[in-house]
Amino acid sequence: MVIIDTEAPGRTPGKIQGFTLLLPCTLSTMGIVLLVPIVPQMYANFSAVPNADYLIQGGVLTMPALCVALFSTFAGWLADAVGRRRLLIGAVIIYSVVGIAPIFLNNLYAIIVSRIGVGLCEAAILTLSTTMIGDYFSGHEREKWLASQTAVASISAVFLIVVGGWLGSIYGWRGPFAVYASGFLFALALIAFTWEVEATPTPSVTQSNAGTPFPWLHMAGVCGVTLLASIMFYTMQTQGGFAWNILGISDPGRIGVLTSIASLGVPVGTFIFRGATKRLSTSYLLAIEFLIIATGFIGMGNSHDYRLYLAAASLNQIGCGMILPTLLIWAIRGLPFEIRGRGTGLWTAVFSIGQFGSGITMTYFAKIMGGLLPAFSALGAVSVFAGAMAVTAHFRIRFGQAKQLQSKAVPP
Repeated sequence: MVIIDTEAPGRTPGKIQGFTLLLPCTLSTMGIVLLVPIVPQMYANFSAVPNADYLIQGGVLTMPALCVALFSTFAGWLADAVGRRRLLIGAVIIYSVVGIAPIFLNNLYAIIVSRIGVGLCEAAILTLSTTMIGDYFSGHEREKWLASQTAVASISAVFLIVVGGWLGSIYGWRGPFAVYASGFLFALALIAFTWEVEATPTPSVTQSNAGTPFPWLHMAGVCGVTLLASIMFYTMQTQGGFAWNILGISDPGRIGVLTSIASLGVPVGTFIFRGATKRLSTSYLLAIEFLIIATGFIGMGNSHDYRLYLAAASLNQIGCGMILPTLLIWAIRGLPFEIRGRGTGLWTAVFSIGQFGSGITMTYFAKIMGGLLPAFSALGAVSVFAGAMAVTAHFRIRFGQAKQLQSKAVPP
């Protein structure tokens, strides 16, 4: 038995702690979204560097996401071993330092090194902030704050892509990197409004039962579904530009606006989730969410006009906005304090892998289906199958519970 000390003397977690722990999730959004508008400028500036296009795409843009996928699990282990708060504050400060470094760097390889630093810090920030929300809150309050992460990240992405374009147009490709300095303010907020949560063993804990085994079977199921959902979540973002081109929209500014409008479906879905979570089981929620995502994908695949595609993509993003908090809460629910960091880190790593898997998956489907739009329909069919599996799992669980109750009711 372990007592979780969430209340330091005179301090109880509340809204200020919840909002403070939501702020760091915007830092991970900065990793790619903020820099998208300045990629052409970076191409022009570093055109003399061999393979500059690959280095900018793979090293500057997507390197942070790769680091999150590779190192989030380690960050979770570290959180369980030495604590959360100090690591989180340190990661946010270092993130800001390496984030603004390209303003002063002229060497593309040095910029890539700074982006590796950003990615390592992102892995820690995402894992630690989510773990601390799990530490501070329980029950419906925990679910509310975890769901809010998705909404805040999505809304900040819409804002940041506009800010990145504005700063890039005024100050050149270096301008957007200044926004990373906002991490210093977030670090001050964490110092002022948060405290370390500690697990204190009770005298009844013995050497034989003090260890907490990691629930590998549970996490394997959660992470398997998360990988599929993550691929679906990133598909609209990674393939949207090509889809708009197919439908006759080629202006980058217009594509950015339309993509932002569709992306607003994510926070809408998150708010819908917050209302549904009290009434529906996880299996039912997953079934509904996969079917909404499927409807969106099939509509996207059968669109012959950009307006129809926009409506279908928005519906798809609503489903994605619902499914992400469902999976995160499913992963964290039931994880004891001692292993919560490892569980959160593993989930974060798997979700980040989906960003890379999305492009590969859609390339494969596009080849076998004869184009990108039919590939959307194929992914919709996969979503329908996933929803059916979730319904099946729900009834299997209910049937098993009914059999257990029936066996207990029969006298020996």
